[in-house]
Amino acid sequence: MRQHAADLDAAGRLAGKRVLVLVPDDTRSGPLPALLRAVRDAFVPRAAAVDVLIALGTHPPMPPERIDRHTGMTEAERAPMRVFNHEWERPETFASLGTVTADEVAEISGGLLREDVEVRLNRMVVDYDHVLVLGPVFPHEVVGFSGGNKYFFPGVSAREVIDVSHWLGALITSYEIIGTLGTTPVRALINKAASLIPSDRSALCYVVSPKDPTTLHGVFGGGIEEAWERAAELSSRIHVAYVDRPFDTVLSVVPAMYDEIWVGAKGVYKLEPVVADGGEIILYAPHITEFSEVHGEWIKKIGFHVRDWFRLQPEKFADVPRGVMAHSTHVRGAGTYDPATGEERPRIRVTLATGIPEAECRAVGLGYRDPATVDVESYAGREDEGVLLVRKAGETLYRLRKG
Repeated sequence: MRQHAADLDAAGRLAGKRVLVLVPDDTRSGPLPALLRAVRDAFVPRAAAVDVLIALGTHPPMPPERIDRHTGMTEAERAPMRVFNHEWERPETFASLGTVTADEVAEISGGLLREDVEVRLNRMVVDYDHVLVLGPVFPHEVVGFSGGNKYFFPGVSAREVIDVSHWLGALITSYEIIGTLGTTPVRALINKAASLIPSDRSALCYVVSPKDPTTLHGVFGGGIEEAWERAAELSSRIHVAYVDRPFDTVLSVVPAMYDEIWVGAKGVYKLEPVVADGGEIILYAPHITEFSEVHGEWIKKIGFHVRDWFRLQPEKFADVPRGVMAHSTHVRGAGTYDPATGEERPRIRVTLATGIPEAECRAVGLGYRDPATVDVESYAGREDEGVLLVRKAGETLYRLRKG
């Protein structure tokens, strides 16, 4: 990995420059400590400064002890490299880079949206001479595959691009876009916004083993779009599992790195494509006790609904952040809503077996199971019965094999 990092500066263009490294928070798997040490060792001797910004999007900030675990180094061991949280809740965090025009948004979205979008980004990205994106690539429910310029938007951006891009993904639906290779409409919007960034940029995109996140299948360096494209192609072969038939019941076991439904719902997104019509996903996560630390009140207000619940009655949700509505539809999955009758018909059932009380689950439109009554092992080896157990859900996408 040290060689990969050094290769990014083969021409010595970082000599005397200030370098900012964008990294994920700890809801993404990967050997970040080893990768970050390699980047530090390769760049610190030649650069004027090398610092790290955690691309939180709108996730809660990471406290010092979690940063130490996440980077595998104490503050003293990281020196002179500093680590910063993306302070998305502070208006002074952001610099305005310009606008993606309504006409451009309409062209990118195929007419699904038409509005001007101001591009505001953490001003640290602008203040540094070079920005290195250092992060993994997985199938993703909003953009197709994660990584690349997504570390800017939503990683270190303000709400405008976050809300528009996530709502565009919701309009297309997670069911359609997740695991789609190439430049999806959401990826095109993100790339367009990233084209306004004045700083020099590069990437080290990596692909990890689904069984052992400390094992790398590939590291791709260079220009962000090119490095991401190569990593996404590899991820499509590593992180997509094909099955021959849909399942009536899926027990999705959510690992501890997802500590709220906002991120733990990846255990729904990645499995929805292999659930039969009328089937059920049971999200098993006894450690999760809330929908979202940041967005929980909005979620309790609007609940979880299919896309058309929001799309066909927009006046009722004009004050709701579209990123929250997008999350709602991704969790609830595909389905229909008839405004004439008020009938909503989700394609599948989503049941939470978590630490969230039954009354709260049912109030937002989801099912409930007491996690103490779930015997995980009783779901194993029952694929012929239409039952699937996924022991570590959230990063591998399950799809039906065609033909």
